[in-house]
Amino acid sequence: MTEPSTFDLARALGHALSARGWRVATAESCTGGLVAGAITDVPGSSVWFDRGFVTYSDEAKHAMLAVPDDVLQTHGAVSEPTARAMVAGALQRSLADAAVAITGVAGPGGGTPAKPVGMVCFAWGTRWSPPTAQTRRLPGDRAEVRRASVALALEGLLALARGNAPAPDRWPPSFGNSA
Repeated sequence: MTEPSTFDLARALGHALSARGWRVATAESCTGGLVAGAITDVPGSSVWFDRGFVTYSDEAKHAMLAVPDDVLQTHGAVSEPTARAMVAGALQRSLADAAVAITGVAGPGGGTPAKPVGMVCFAWGTRWSPPTAQTRRLPGDRAEVRRASVALALEGLLALARGNAPAPDRWPPSFGNSA
């Protein structure tokens, strides 16, 4: 079951998307489908949710979302260029009007000095505009990083559906604001 605040975000997203006649897709790595799960917790979400891609491996990102091999080799899976390519692929391979992508290091292992545990890259885009990307360093354990990532992904989609650019500097401080 989704936490009430996440449920409220997903429900608000549904209202905003429905008002525009839009559908949404998700492209998720470190969250493993949790954003799609939060969205589909909302009754009636089939009207505005098209599909979710869970692309945990580089091979899946390439095969399912057409993330170019050179992007993955040059920047790595956890990077803004990869997140932007994931959004582009989700839009290209779905019926959605808007999409979000999340790729990061949720922990407890897997971090490096350049890409520490808690580093998460987000991207949001529509069929009519290039993707916007942001990198965040989220505090906490694996569950907390993933939970905060879901909320941040939904916040960005909600801003996009309301006609605004996702603005991480206005996201709730409880989810961290350092980049």
